[in-house]
Amino acid sequence: MLSHEQIWGAIDRLAERHALTASGLARRAGLDATSFNKSKRLGQDGRLRWPSTESIAKILDATGASLEQFLSFIRPAEPPGAALVKGILPPGNSIPLIGFAQAGAGGFFDDGGFPAGQGWDMVEFPVAAGQRAGAYALEVQGESMLPLYRDGDILIVEPGAQIRKNDRVVVKTREGEVMAKVLLRQSAKSIELLSLNPEHPNRSFDLADVEWIARIIWASQ
Repeated sequence: MLSHEQIWGAIDRLAERHALTASGLARRAGLDATSFNKSKRLGQDGRLRWPSTESIAKILDATGASLEQFLSFIRPAEPPGAALVKGILPPGNSIPLIGFAQAGAGGFFDDGGFPAGQGWDMVEFPVAAGQRAGAYALEVQGESMLPLYRDGDILIVEPGAQIRKNDRVVVKTREGEVMAKVLLRQSAKSIELLSLNPEHPNRSFDLADVEWIARIIWASQ
């Protein structure tokens, strides 16, 4: 059974995927700008308020997302201890670490771009970076991201962070390719990415071909 939190969370993640706030998503769908505000998710009497099927249909139409894509943003209820794996930090300010090559192999992330499973290596990071719930680390491998990122540099990524034009991001395609780029443009159906290394071409993808996109919030340079 779907929970109130799961449904609203899926709406928030759909907005983030299109570099929108919840209010921006509502406006794009022709709804009142406050329709998806957190204050509207509970009634004055404290009862849960659910989005209507009409509202969901309108945001899918406005973003070009399919119902299957929307459902992929609905995360299952987490078992006890799962928050630790998701990057809510244990004592010592440690976060999960994985290499780019491993990230593309499959099985390491859920559909929202969060670490999945257990057995991750852990690394220590500054408090400013570590306090971001959901953050994890990716280790740069190879020279494709020069001159900005070198082999061995560590990137801290926050899947839930709002993404705007010119943000540095990590993108994983449904074919398993993982890359760090700069977001040039995002529409309801596609994204354009600027390569960090001038020797590598810029890239464009249909959003349907993107598994997840997450903002880089810190780098060990």
